[in-house]
Amino acid sequence: MTANCQQGLILCSYEGNSTEALMDENIDTEALSRDRDSLHVLPLCDIPFDTPGLSQARLIKNVRLESVVEIFADADTGSGQLGIEDLPQEFGWDIYEPPKDFQILRTLGLLPSYDVYSLRLSLREHDIEVDSVDALKLSPEKNQELAEYMKDFTRPLIGQIYGSDELEIHDFADVIKLFRDPDVKKALEKLKVMAEKLEIKPDQIPRFMEDYGDIFLSLSYYRNCLDKIEPIITEFIYSLDMLRTNYQFKNDINLMNTVDMMESVFNNLLVNITGRFENFERGTKHMWDKISAERFRRVEKLISSYHITIGGVLCALSVKMNAWDRLFPNNDTGGPGRRAEFIMSEMRQGIEKMQKVEDSAPVLAALDDD
Repeated sequence: MTANCQQGLILCSYEGNSTEALMDENIDTEALSRDRDSLHVLPLCDIPFDTPGLSQARLIKNVRLESVVEIFADADTGSGQLGIEDLPQEFGWDIYEPPKDFQILRTLGLLPSYDVYSLRLSLREHDIEVDSVDALKLSPEKNQELAEYMKDFTRPLIGQIYGSDELEIHDFADVIKLFRDPDVKKALEKLKVMAEKLEIKPDQIPRFMEDYGDIFLSLSYYRNCLDKIEPIITEFIYSLDMLRTNYQFKNDINLMNTVDMMESVFNNLLVNITGRFENFERGTKHMWDKISAERFRRVEKLISSYHITIGGVLCALSVKMNAWDRLFPNNDTGGPGRRAEFIMSEMRQGIEKMQKVEDSAPVLAALDDD
């Protein structure tokens, strides 16, 4: 197969992994876990394709927010990518009667994000199966990384049952263990009361806790993604201000219009997504004070309905910001000319896709109503 190899300046690279590692039939489990934890990477080995070569590749979002099949990647040589519409020629597919694999890839290419939470919804909607349940789960390493975020959600719950949140909790699995095998008589009594409020049997509490943990783990995951890119967005906006005052470019009307447009879009997306997190956190803060089955399911349904929007916006922001950060990690790297060129040639491409995802967001309902 001959890939249209492009260099890594404007493309998402397979961070730190060699071509041989990607193509090896013995899958690099660490790299696979990192991919599954990502917003913008879908390992195609997770989808049951009939075409053998596809299982060794990845579907990624490049800096233009195009979905492309990455055949190989290397830190030195860049990323070998194929557009989805180029695959029939590469694999010898009949364009008049394209195989199911091509149809699946076309569908996957339209998805705004490849994070596990939005994928669960999108794959179910399009009847696309995965080869493993782990394909739609975060890795143990990512779960541990999110433990600090989860404390905000576990603290009131543990306090309700045990009367204290000063317990040894490293991740949400530890929380589930507390409820699966409560060793305090008083806690056991409270669990029975909680089961009545939730309209479930006491022995169903652990399963309920897994549902509870998963929905709030998704918020923790997205919040963690936002926290990682927010400083880069701040630096990017600062760079736009510097271009406005640069004597060489301040009279370039096309560039100035692009700078203004990008600042407006990025700021609005940041404000909107931050506002949603604040609404979720405010509405769930006292959820356990008056918990009921109906109340929890309403919270779960509303948060889930935003997975595709939040995942899509964060995917786009992270791809753009990570590309910028790789080229310009500090204010001393790359001059104004190089920055202006990158903004005009790559950063502005796909901006309309970001706005389209944001515009598709459902109406945000209140979570704290009785």
